[in-house]
Amino acid sequence: MEFSIEIKSFIDDFIRCIKEDCAAIFAGAGLSASSGYVNWKELLRDPAKRIGLDVEKETDLVTLAQYIYNKDGSKQPLAELIKNKFVSCNNISENHNILAKLPIKTYWTTNYDSLIEDALKRNGKKPDVKKSVKDLSTIISKRDAVVYKMHGDINNASDVVLIKEDYELYDLKNQLFCINLKRDLISKTFLFIGFSFEDPNLEYILSKIRILIDGYSRKHYCFFRKVNRSDYSDDEDGEKKFQYDKIKQELKCADLKRYSIHSLLVDEYSDITEILKKIEKGYKKDHVLISGSADEFKEFEIKNIEPLEFIHKLSSEISKLGCKIITGVGKGIGSAVLNGVLDYMYKTNTRRLDDYIIMRPFPLYSSQNVDYGQIIREYRKQMVELGGIAVFVLGNKAVNGSIQIAEGVIEEFELAIENGLNVIPIGVTGYASKILWKRLIENFEEFYPNNSYLKSDFELLGNSELTSDRIIETVCKIISKLKEVY
Repeated sequence: MEFSIEIKSFIDDFIRCIKEDCAAIFAGAGLSASSGYVNWKELLRDPAKRIGLDVEKETDLVTLAQYIYNKDGSKQPLAELIKNKFVSCNNISENHNILAKLPIKTYWTTNYDSLIEDALKRNGKKPDVKKSVKDLSTIISKRDAVVYKMHGDINNASDVVLIKEDYELYDLKNQLFCINLKRDLISKTFLFIGFSFEDPNLEYILSKIRILIDGYSRKHYCFFRKVNRSDYSDDEDGEKKFQYDKIKQELKCADLKRYSIHSLLVDEYSDITEILKKIEKGYKKDHVLISGSADEFKEFEIKNIEPLEFIHKLSSEISKLGCKIITGVGKGIGSAVLNGVLDYMYKTNTRRLDDYIIMRPFPLYSSQNVDYGQIIREYRKQMVELGGIAVFVLGNKAVNGSIQIAEGVIEEFELAIENGLNVIPIGVTGYASKILWKRLIENFEEFYPNNSYLKSDFELLGNSELTSDRIIETVCKIISKLKEVY
């Protein structure tokens, strides 16, 4: 789908923030709605009837919750209702899953459910969940992300922020949450998703920050579904209501700019998923998998260089593009890949190896009676999923004294296609890579339907008359072009 200029600009900016480790998420009730959780209006519908009010006629739901509390004289009925409606589930939405896969380390939410932390755990990450002020003083070791639940947690339903009185006393009882949120809003770029901006706590904090750093605030973003004429009746009243809501939305978006929050209008909520997918894909474009293995090099066709020296130079030049290399430390080539990255790091006087390479050496045997083939397949799948582009070199192995095509390299090619990676087999290196290069050239439109202009460059990767420098230059040119499109 085609996005507006504003959304394209946001995608580029947020990808940059993720890379610079200054991206954060603020999740509202809308993020959990697709997982089956009720919103505030539905939560309070029956209790409102009990006190003689119609939830459809109420706009201030915080005050409505206070009225319900006043009638009961206790929080217990509302707490019980929350616990029943927000019971934990495994229905993690696609949006939760995409966000959890990205290397975002800061999450804020007003939601009571555990979907954010559940999604992080499902993706192999360790969340440090802050459910109350006392949690702020403890740090879980080796945490991958911090989840701040500023309105509490379903497991402590009686203590959640719910009624007007809770909001009035919030800054007094939860001052450390406010301080931490202020810090993050000043130092990170937030994406507000599923949030209505009717929370009095957040509005208070944003106003304080605006006063403190007026003119120097970081840029933040939020999603809103565009007011759509088709959602209203076809009569005159429908047209009036549509025009009124449209003007109100425009004014709301303009007002949010006072807090440096820029509104991103989408036609449908499903568009948000597509935008998040673009962010994930764009972020991964800087992650290049080098797939290959070799027990011999007889089919290697580049004449002016040794095979391992070629892989060394290739890895170094890909690093120079600002890419992080992923390697399974394939037999016969793993050391050359690593040495190429180290060579670039030495030349640029950098020392953080983790910023330049992800090494995933394969396990040599299984344990606990688990099928070894199953372990390798799952391991390979997880490794491929880390990348956005995959380069293939060589691809052979010795079996009982004879050389065969490495089926693992073929499998990584199939997994790369399945997971949306752009594939670059270097045919002149021979073996599996030559087979894959021929397949790609013969079916180029299938692999690159929107990049036909790149076919002539891919054809060069099978030309044995070219020098190693020309081959490497061509691979880097293709990678650079592919990084621009996601």
